[in-house]
Amino acid sequence: MMCSSLFQYTRVWIPDPEEVWRAAEIIKDYKEGDPILHLKLEDESVILSPVLLLLTYTHLSLLHILPQTLEYPIGQKDNPLPFLRNPDILVGENDLTALSYLHEPAVLHNLRVRFLESNHIYTYCGIVLVAINPYEQLPIYGEEVINAYSGQNMGDMDPHIFAVAEEAYKQMARDEKNQSIIVSGESGAGKTVSAKYAMRYFATVGGSANDTSVEEKVLASNPIMEAIGNAKTTRNDNSSRFGKYIQIGFDRQYHIIGANMRTYLLEKSRVVFQAEDERNYHIFYQLCASASLQEFKDLALSNAEDFTYTSLGENIFIDGVNDAEDFEKTRHAFTLLGVKDSHQGSIYKIIASILHLGNVEIRSERDGESCRISKDNPSLHHFCRLLGVEQDQMEHWLCHRKLVTTAETYVKSMSHAQATNARNALAKHIYAHLFDWIVQHINKALFTTTKQHSFIGVLDIYGFETFEFNSFEQFCINYANEKLQQQFNSHVFKLEQEEYMKEQIPWTLIDFYDNQPCIDLIEAKLGILDLLDEECKVPKGTDQNWAQKLYDHHSSSNHFQKPRMSNTSFIVVHFADKVEYQCDGFLEKNRDTVYEEQINILKASKFQLVADLFQEAKEGSTTSVTTSKGSKINVRPVKPSPKPPNREHRKTVGHQFRNSLHLLMETLNATTPHYVRCIKPNDDKEAFSFDSRRAVQQLRACGVLETIRISAAGYPSRWTYMDFFNRYRVLMKKKEMASGDKKVICKNLLETLIKDPDKFQFGKTKIFFRAGQVAYLEKLRTDKFRAACIKIQKTVRGWLQRIRYQRIRKAAVTIQRYGRGYLARRYVEYLRLTRAALICQKQLRMVRERRAYLRIHRAVVTIQAFTRGMHTRRLYQEYLQHHKATIIQKSVRGWMERKKFRRARNAAVVIQCAYRRLLAKRQLKQLKIEARSAEHLKKLNVGMENKIVQLQRKMDDQNKENRSLNEQLSTTNASLVAEISKLQKDLDLMRSRQGDSNQLTSLQTELERLQAEVQEAHSEKKRLEEEYRSEKVLELEKENSVLKEEKEEMNQRILQSRNMEEAGLQAELDAERQRYQNLVKEFSRLEQRYDNLQEEVSLAKVREFHPGHRRNPSNQSSLESDSNYPSISTSEPTFSHLLQEMGLDKAAMDIGVFMKLQKRVRELEQERRRLQTNLEKMEELAKRKNSTSEQESADLAYNSLKRQELETENKKLKNELNELRKAIAENATKNSNSPSSEVQDSYNVLLSQLKAANEELEARKEEVLILRTQIVSSAQQNVAANHSVTCLHYLLLSHFLSASLCFYPMDSSQTQDWGYLNEDGELGLAYQGLKQVARLLEAQLQTQTRQHEDELEALRTQNEMLREDLERKQELISHTLSLSPDAQVEFSIQQELTRLTNENLDLKELVEKLEKNEKKLKKQLRIYMKKVQELEGKQSPRQPELTRQVTVQRKEKDFEGMLEYNKEDEPLLIKTLITDMKPHNVSATVPCLPAYVLFMCIRHADYINDDQKVHSLLTSTINAIKKVLKKHNNDFEMTSFWLANTSRLLHCLKQYSGDEGFMTHNTPKQNEHCLKNFDLAEYRQVLSDLSIQIYQQLIKVAEDIMQPMIVSAMLESESIPSLAGVKPMGYRNRSSSMDCDGEGPGGYTLVALIRQLGQFHSTMADHGLDPEIVQQVIRQLFYCINAITLNNLLLRKDVCSWSTGLQLRYNISQLEEWLRGKNLHQTATVGTMEPLIQAAQLLQVKKKTSQDAEEICSLCTALTAQQIVKILNLYTPLNEFEERVTVSFIRNIQGRLQERNDPPTLLVDTKHIFPVLFPYTPSALSLENLHIPASLSLDFLTRV
Repeated sequence: MMCSSLFQYTRVWIPDPEEVWRAAEIIKDYKEGDPILHLKLEDESVILSPVLLLLTYTHLSLLHILPQTLEYPIGQKDNPLPFLRNPDILVGENDLTALSYLHEPAVLHNLRVRFLESNHIYTYCGIVLVAINPYEQLPIYGEEVINAYSGQNMGDMDPHIFAVAEEAYKQMARDEKNQSIIVSGESGAGKTVSAKYAMRYFATVGGSANDTSVEEKVLASNPIMEAIGNAKTTRNDNSSRFGKYIQIGFDRQYHIIGANMRTYLLEKSRVVFQAEDERNYHIFYQLCASASLQEFKDLALSNAEDFTYTSLGENIFIDGVNDAEDFEKTRHAFTLLGVKDSHQGSIYKIIASILHLGNVEIRSERDGESCRISKDNPSLHHFCRLLGVEQDQMEHWLCHRKLVTTAETYVKSMSHAQATNARNALAKHIYAHLFDWIVQHINKALFTTTKQHSFIGVLDIYGFETFEFNSFEQFCINYANEKLQQQFNSHVFKLEQEEYMKEQIPWTLIDFYDNQPCIDLIEAKLGILDLLDEECKVPKGTDQNWAQKLYDHHSSSNHFQKPRMSNTSFIVVHFADKVEYQCDGFLEKNRDTVYEEQINILKASKFQLVADLFQEAKEGSTTSVTTSKGSKINVRPVKPSPKPPNREHRKTVGHQFRNSLHLLMETLNATTPHYVRCIKPNDDKEAFSFDSRRAVQQLRACGVLETIRISAAGYPSRWTYMDFFNRYRVLMKKKEMASGDKKVICKNLLETLIKDPDKFQFGKTKIFFRAGQVAYLEKLRTDKFRAACIKIQKTVRGWLQRIRYQRIRKAAVTIQRYGRGYLARRYVEYLRLTRAALICQKQLRMVRERRAYLRIHRAVVTIQAFTRGMHTRRLYQEYLQHHKATIIQKSVRGWMERKKFRRARNAAVVIQCAYRRLLAKRQLKQLKIEARSAEHLKKLNVGMENKIVQLQRKMDDQNKENRSLNEQLSTTNASLVAEISKLQKDLDLMRSRQGDSNQLTSLQTELERLQAEVQEAHSEKKRLEEEYRSEKVLELEKENSVLKEEKEEMNQRILQSRNMEEAGLQAELDAERQRYQNLVKEFSRLEQRYDNLQEEVSLAKVREFHPGHRRNPSNQSSLESDSNYPSISTSEPTFSHLLQEMGLDKAAMDIGVFMKLQKRVRELEQERRRLQTNLEKMEELAKRKNSTSEQESADLAYNSLKRQELETENKKLKNELNELRKAIAENATKNSNSPSSEVQDSYNVLLSQLKAANEELEARKEEVLILRTQIVSSAQQNVAANHSVTCLHYLLLSHFLSASLCFYPMDSSQTQDWGYLNEDGELGLAYQGLKQVARLLEAQLQTQTRQHEDELEALRTQNEMLREDLERKQELISHTLSLSPDAQVEFSIQQELTRLTNENLDLKELVEKLEKNEKKLKKQLRIYMKKVQELEGKQSPRQPELTRQVTVQRKEKDFEGMLEYNKEDEPLLIKTLITDMKPHNVSATVPCLPAYVLFMCIRHADYINDDQKVHSLLTSTINAIKKVLKKHNNDFEMTSFWLANTSRLLHCLKQYSGDEGFMTHNTPKQNEHCLKNFDLAEYRQVLSDLSIQIYQQLIKVAEDIMQPMIVSAMLESESIPSLAGVKPMGYRNRSSSMDCDGEGPGGYTLVALIRQLGQFHSTMADHGLDPEIVQQVIRQLFYCINAITLNNLLLRKDVCSWSTGLQLRYNISQLEEWLRGKNLHQTATVGTMEPLIQAAQLLQVKKKTSQDAEEICSLCTALTAQQIVKILNLYTPLNEFEERVTVSFIRNIQGRLQERNDPPTLLVDTKHIFPVLFPYTPSALSLENLHIPASLSLDFLTRV
């Protein structure tokens, strides 16, 4: 922006050859006409020499450098005034059009600041997204980022490729118009990656609706196209060498249904030639890297360096790329797209053949006009083998060609150069056709038969290119960019025009660059392409002739130039730059010539794929597929298959490219385009390195600066009236703000501030400003703030000075006071010391006299003490002698008495022995008599065999022990004999040495001396021991204290570790619960998917069979799929179909067999539960009873087995009674016409058979029980015997089963089917019975085996526990022996009391269980008897007394709290209570009334022991609830209502289940209401899963309601008025994509959000939902608020400011206040908001010094390091008085946070759901007192 006058301190931009533009500041005012502008560089560095400046910028040749200053010459034409700089507040804006001064240096500086300081790679420039390649993987493309951008307007979040994709997706859905995303840029700028992420966004947001994985296939095309179309260049390691346009199709629900790809101008020359440090296409290197695989052995490949076509670049590797791994991805992508393995193998063969073709060696002949190929050339052999062609023919035609004339045909040899060119042309031709074939098959894989409603196209095309050597490819690329730039310019101009017309402001035609003349130069008649095609038609046309024609025709064009030093090149002035093209090779590349003979050989290949590649197609043909619904998808290759060269009208490459480019432009013009311009920041591929010169070149070439120029020519700055008012109301006066109309206020203000009316315009909703006016308004605003600040500073400084004076005066007064006090205290101290001296003298004299007195007194006392002591010792000696005499007398008298007692006791013992001997002789005589009897012998023989074996083993052991003892004794005797002989020898020696008596006396004296020394040594030892003991005691006391301290420390550590372990276990529990609930959620999703598929199938059937409408069977449930637990009802529809297909006669037998099998399954399940219960009981019994005898164990095992058999038999009897009842009912219906006597007779026969079966059953069961008891007792002693007994048991059981088979009712159809065996059907019955017996025996054998294994395991466990108990008792014995006798007695008594108490409790518990079981069995028996009596009463009217007896029994019991209903009323019950139930219908009754009513019905079904009724009611209930929730899947009230009822029904099933753990809080009456017959644990699990599903649906519904409110309420609404300031906005302002004339969607406030939370809470409370579940729901909703708000904060720069932090903290405090009001502030809900609280604090704290960095690191513990750095990078001051966060401070923060192990994610997972926990909450409601309102229409229910 130029100005006529500039003032001091104005900041400007000046040109620079290195950095392009440099910042400077004017140090002297400039007036219009001054020749010199005095500047100072911002960094105070010295600019480069004028010589270099002269070479680079000729207009700076007069530049002079002075110390610290710079003189910048100003001229009218050459050197205009420098560009002005934007205010710092605008630097780093998301949108370049928001800058007040729009020009090149401002754009470059803004991009540089965002890229280097904030690490932001995306920036808006009007409608263009500028993307700078960071050359580094950034964590900004995860699924959580996609979710954050989904549904957001383009200006709401920070610039991102996802924002552009979302804008295209939203406009497609809103405007129903096709969209296009045009991605362009230089090679290495990141075009392919940007296009890939855009496609990934569409695949995620618009995923297919029917799980066909279309989006995965769309993404799978990327690795394939990168492998066959991308290569390494000097500028990019993964450069796309072709252009592609991908159309992603959507249906009417905007789900992806398919895609189509078009490609443009593949660089075929790269197949045969690569420049230095470049590579061929990736697929060649991937295939060579995988050559060692077994399936690729036939390809005869090796290292890529061994092939000519892959080693020309001299560098076959790319840093950080593994070709083998990439090849696996490519193969996986082929498989995902449905390419067969055979086709993949053919593709790899063709690619390998190209490599071998490049290695074919062509040798020149001596004449130089011909060449040849060796016969044994291995490369040619591999080439022909892989392509399936004749080697001789290919060898011939690689060195010869055919010339056809009108008369005859010649075969001519080719020179070495011609043959080499022909070989390379063939290689390029093969690869190009393979490329087209792969693209065609990718399109087929992405093709769909569904009608396409709309599409979004993604264009990934090459950017403008200029190299040192530019050929035909660069010419076509730049031609395409000219066309795209023209379309871009017209679209930008059109948008500007539409914006002005929409706002109804006057506008003038904006002059913009039109590149139509350059396009005409290329594509018009007699243009460059036309002349090129004409020269190609000339038989001997050359590149030089074509260049001369160009000079002749276009030398007068402004866009065409001829180089001075060359006659074979030309220059085209493109919109971006001048490019010089070398003409060499243009004609050859345009012709794309390949010899017909070589193609014919390939057509004759024996491989079908190779032959198909080169089949001729009709010119201009397109492959189209038309679906049944009329949709049509065209698959157009960029160029058709090449024709033979002798055809006259064959299209050239340039002609084909021009046609495809026109087709592309037509497609783009028919869509709404979105532009992404990729910028390459440097040529060295360094991460976050910015080269300004390279960036400016690309900005000029890609049209970004043209967009800036068009915007700057009009009104680039645009403000809504409200934003302008909020920002600049500080410039208004109070009286000006009196008006209520904001538009009028803004108009008056602008007319006052800006005098030139052309500088702004008033639109309908916005104010438009010329460039620089916003900066002027910002300056006025800053001046106003500065003046206010000065006034505030003046006032504050005066106040500070006054405070300082008052403080000094107060200090002086204080000093005076303290001085006077000090003098007074000194005088008082003198007086006190004088008085103290007198007192000291007095006391000293007194002490001296007292000491003399005390010395005399002490001497007298000592003399008295010695005298009294002597007298006392004498008396003590006398008493001691008397006491010793007494003790001697006592001992003598006691010895005499004991001697007398022993004599008398011995006599008594002798007498007793004699008498007992007499009695023993008598008893022995009697026993001998009894021993002769047979009965006694039998008793003795029981177990005698085992005892004999044991005694035999014992004798063997004793014999072994005797032998070992004898051996030891003999050894000992031998040693003793030797020792005795040795001692005898020593004795003899001593006797011989014995001397005279003198020696003996001397020895005695010596012995006495030694004894004295020994005594002294003993006394010394005792003394030392006492000293050591005392020292040891002290040391032990110290150690004890130390150990106590260590013990306390260890206890604390143990407590801490325990707490940590508990926390870890809790976390693991939560994680496990989360995984389980995720599985439940996935299961519900699959259920929903299954329902949808069923509906689709049913609709398809309806469409297919519309003329003949057919209903489903009435017994088939439409909600079968909702049942997720094993049941019979799920199989009923299958039986109905079988009945229809097979007929009733044949199906009856199968149904009966199935019912029996089902009954057997139930019995096995009950047996399994019983075994599990028995195992637990055995374990408890083993723990509590460790020392019981074998007889007691056997009795206990017998009793338990007896009880188990009774229970099993009871259940079987119940099933048989049900079958008998059904059979009788059927017979009654069949024989309704026969006399009643026949019915009664048949019934009596059945009863007699039943009694006989019962008697036989009891007899057999007794035998089985005896055998089982023997098995238990002898299981560990004799395995073989156990096996035999078990077999006997099975034989007996089979006999019993065969005997009882006759009681199964047989149908007549079975007799007829088996009639061919015997006319009575006996053989068939026998055979069927044997089969059933075999099955039952097999099942019983398996059950018995499992039971035996369980018993063995239980016995092992019992043995281990007995061993542990024995060890424990041994420890107790050792501990008891270490005690004193009194303590031993007390300890033994305590242990005995404990044992007796435990045994007593165990016995009581066992008695209670037995009594409870007995009562239950008696009750069931009474019920069965009652049923039998009722049945007899119905069948026999002649016995009325039986009916009366049943009635009397029914009156005896009072079953309250139950509801009875008929089976046929069940659908009406479900419809009334669930399907048609509305929450407001029961709002005035007890909460969860439907759950109570359903449970009371279940109780009655349990009371009458009707398992089918229980199962049917629970299944129907669950399915109906699922159906209602599916219908009202967006209704929070309905979802909350059924969550409350489902959880209450679950609690009722637990409360009344009979389990002791759930009965602790029940009343006695409630305990009487417990279920009696059924264990509904499985249904409790199903209801628990259903509750989890409803909870997740409730959370989803609530989040969907709250999500649009959160961002507006938490970040945008002004809860604190006049706090937030609005910054200048650019083209992408808020709600830019919304078609609304109001203020946009920002109408939600914090009050509305809190009100919505209150509605949720009150709704859940009214429905009676458990408070714990309500807390979990509120916690989840607060987590959602935290996640969405924090994610928006991390992705929006406009809200990262100090005022937003204050506003956010206030909003959070309001939410916390709401929690306190609901008594939820003590829960974990507050903790979910901690990250958001810390983010708000981070926005408010200081961010300057290292101390601030340390405080931030210690403060933000709930935020990750990436989130902290991101917020600091986004932090933006709202005015000039705030400071930005410096880069060094951010680096400091990053260094401090490196030690953290934070997850690498930036955003919070908004879809995370905490694992829900449903705590058991019993109800205090009495079921018998429950009132059911009449409005529910439940009259068919009877209260029981």
